[in-house]
Amino acid sequence: MPIDYPPPKSLSFRVKKVFRYAKIYGVSRTLVKIDSHLHMQRRVDPLAQADRPPKADRHVGLLGCGKFAYGVIAYYLTKHFGPVIKGTMDVDAARAASLAAKYRACYSTTQAEDILADPDIDLVFIASDHASHADYAVAALQAGKSVHIEKPHVVSEKQLVQLCRTMASAPGKVRLGFNRPNSPFGHLIRRHLDDMPGTMMMSFFVVGHELEQGHWYLRPDQGGRVLGNLCHWTDFVYQLMPPDKRYPIVIRPMRTERADCDIVVSYAFGDGSTAVICFSEKGDTFEGVRERFSAQKSETLIAMDDFQRMVIDVADRKLRWNVWHRDQGHEATMVQSYGLSGRGGHQSDGCAVSYIWETGELFLKTKAALENREEMVVEPFNEQRLNRGDGA
Repeated sequence: MPIDYPPPKSLSFRVKKVFRYAKIYGVSRTLVKIDSHLHMQRRVDPLAQADRPPKADRHVGLLGCGKFAYGVIAYYLTKHFGPVIKGTMDVDAARAASLAAKYRACYSTTQAEDILADPDIDLVFIASDHASHADYAVAALQAGKSVHIEKPHVVSEKQLVQLCRTMASAPGKVRLGFNRPNSPFGHLIRRHLDDMPGTMMMSFFVVGHELEQGHWYLRPDQGGRVLGNLCHWTDFVYQLMPPDKRYPIVIRPMRTERADCDIVVSYAFGDGSTAVICFSEKGDTFEGVRERFSAQKSETLIAMDDFQRMVIDVADRKLRWNVWHRDQGHEATMVQSYGLSGRGGHQSDGCAVSYIWETGELFLKTKAALENREEMVVEPFNEQRLNRGDGA
């Protein structure tokens, strides 16, 4: 059966989108977004490496050289710390070479082992296909390196067990690419909710990108859209809940025929708080992913749109934010993850094994609940589960 791809957009449509994105993200971010799309089509000769900088200046490895790695990870690392990337790897040699040329890396490769065996590389950013994230992270940790893992960090409980076991014994540190809690609005939301007593209600309405049939996100081994997209918002509501009030978490799903599109999932937390995530994919949006968050806790009422506009009512006070450019926390996340290396005047702690486990299990069980159309219960991290021999 042939794949039904959407028709190409007209020139006027694309020009309008560029101007809209410049207004939303700023000129420099818009230009790198455009360049990241062009990067995916470039046919750069992997052997044409004119720039061979001193090894001491380069200590970061990058596994996966798609649009996100090009336009977010490498862009912000270079913006803040200069040309620190030593090696780039992608299964597509031209993409690895294109990113290496743009950000002045020492070399590109199609073999992850080249990055993992490089003694000069002490920090690895993983942005490859979803099913490979955990395996690469485990290998990097075993090689003595620290790791930033883009979402999702696992696609199965077996991978989750293996990753957490390795973290418990390896010297390297791990951070995850869940950026929204690191955004300015994310910090404000958490602070205002933490200041209030009692239980809370949260709601996230998300309109995701429309994916064509056959898109690699939708392959069963890659975890589908729940693990590829929805995990951002399951992690966000998880982080907003105080640790001593989260568990048990009861997941109640509602879906259409497709288990990872047009879905509604509710979460009931241990203290009686609730959250609802609605994810819609009924057509592509002009401005990319759209998000609306609402919450109430005691006298605090929050309404946030697209990490660009927010109103917080606290009793008789009304606080408003309307920022020039949308900030979903990507920049702060990359800076924090770079701090795992302890270089450039930045020092960051790694994530606890308990957090890696709990946020992972929450999105894995959300996926299972939707696929099986059944309620599921999530319990807090327990080290005994890491000691089970089956790893299932």
